[in-house]
Amino acid sequence: MNRGIVAIVGRPNVGKSSVFNRLVQDNLAITDDQSGITRDRLYGKCEWLDQTFSVIDTGGIELKNVPFMEEIRAQASLAIDEADLIIFVVDGRVGITNQDRDVMNILHRSKKPVVVAANKIDDIKFMDNVYELYQLGVEYVFPVSALHGIGIGDMLDEVVRLLPKRNYKKYPDTIEFSIIGQPNVGKSSLTNAILGTERVIVSDVAGTTRDAIDTPFVRDGKNYVVIDTAGIRKQGKVYENAEKYSMLRALKAIERSSVTLIVLDGTKEIEEQDKRIAGYPLDANKACIIVVNKWDIVEKDDKAMKRYEEKIRAHFLYLSYAPICFVSALKRQRIQTLFEQINNVYENYNRKVPTNIINDVILDATILNQAPIFNGNRLKVSYTQQVSVAPPTFVMFANDPNYMHFSYQRYLENKIREVFAFEGSPIKIIVRKKEE
Repeated sequence: MNRGIVAIVGRPNVGKSSVFNRLVQDNLAITDDQSGITRDRLYGKCEWLDQTFSVIDTGGIELKNVPFMEEIRAQASLAIDEADLIIFVVDGRVGITNQDRDVMNILHRSKKPVVVAANKIDDIKFMDNVYELYQLGVEYVFPVSALHGIGIGDMLDEVVRLLPKRNYKKYPDTIEFSIIGQPNVGKSSLTNAILGTERVIVSDVAGTTRDAIDTPFVRDGKNYVVIDTAGIRKQGKVYENAEKYSMLRALKAIERSSVTLIVLDGTKEIEEQDKRIAGYPLDANKACIIVVNKWDIVEKDDKAMKRYEEKIRAHFLYLSYAPICFVSALKRQRIQTLFEQINNVYENYNRKVPTNIINDVILDATILNQAPIFNGNRLKVSYTQQVSVAPPTFVMFANDPNYMHFSYQRYLENKIREVFAFEGSPIKIIVRKKEE
C-alpha cells in the first residue's frame, strides 16, 4: 500500500530535482546549475524497506505575476496542503540563508513532519555547515549528496519512520473508480450523469473543481464509489494561479481507485497535457478507460468515431489495452455502455489465470519467437506463475533476468493479452533468476 505523499521543497538551486531523481531512481526531472530550471511539477514513486510512497518535486509550481520569494513560499504552502511529510532541501555547502529560515517557518507552522536534507555534502570539510543547520529547529539534519547517493539511505529510514499511517476509507465489495482529465473536459458533468443527480458543481470556467470527493452509490444491484476531483476552488491568488495544484488531488483519487476514467473533450484536438495526465494511472498500475465526452456536439459523419479512435491510438500508444467509450455527459448518452466497460475492466484487473495455462502460453510464445541475444546471452524462461491481481502480476523464472530485453517482454505481454481477457488492465511482469 502507498504510505502517502512526500513533497520536496526548498529554495532554487539546492538540488531538489537531483534528490527527486535519486528517490524515484530516474532522470525524469531536468537538472541544471541554472536556478529555476525545473519547469514541470513531477511525480514519482519511491520504494524503501518494502514501503512505497509518492514523491513530488515542487519546483514546477509556476505562479503568474508573483514575486520570486513569494513563489517559493507558495510552493511550500501548496505542498504542505497535500503532503504527509516534507523533505526540506538546503545547500549544505552554503549553510543557512534567510530564505531557508523563511521557508522553514512556514513548514513549522504546518505541523507536518519535516526532514532536512543538507545536499551537496560529498566532502568532510562541509560537515560544520550541517551542524549549523540545527538552528532551523529540527531534530535531525541528514548530510546527503543526491549526485553520489551519499546519506540517502539514512534519510529514507527517517522518512519511512515518520510517515503517518494511511487511513483510506475502505468500501468492501465495491468498484471504486476515479475521473481525471484536463479542466473543462466535463468531469463534473460526467459525475452528475453517472449519479443521475446534480451532485457536483458544473461550470464553464476551467478549474472550477478542486477537491476529491467520494460518492458511494448502487446501480443495477452493484456497489460503486466514484472519486471525482470535484469541489469549490480554494480561495486566494496562490491557488488560482497554480494550475498543477489540482493534479495532487487527482493523484490521490487515482491511488484510491481500481479503475480510472481518463476524460477527453471530443470537440478538441488531443494535447500534450492529455497524454501527461493519462500517464498517471499507468504509473500507478491502475486499470483505465479512455472516455471521449461531448460527443453529441461533435460535427461528424458515419466514420467520425473510427477516425477519433485511430487518433487516440496514435497518441496513446502506451495505453493500447485501454477501451475507448464515447459519451455525452450533458445529455447522459451511452452512460450504460460506460458502466459495462467499468464492470468489464474491473473484472479483468482482478483476473486470476491458472498456472498450467499461463505456462503453456509462455512456452508456446518462446518456441514461436525465441528471445534475442541480449547482454551477451539468450533469455530462457523455465516457469511462470501469477502471484497477484490488481494489477495482474506474473513472475517469470529465467536463467538470468538481465537477458530480458524490454521489447521481448512486451512481446510476451502481448501474447498473454491475446489469450486472456485483460482489456483495460495493465500487466506487470517480474523476471527472477531460477533457483538452481
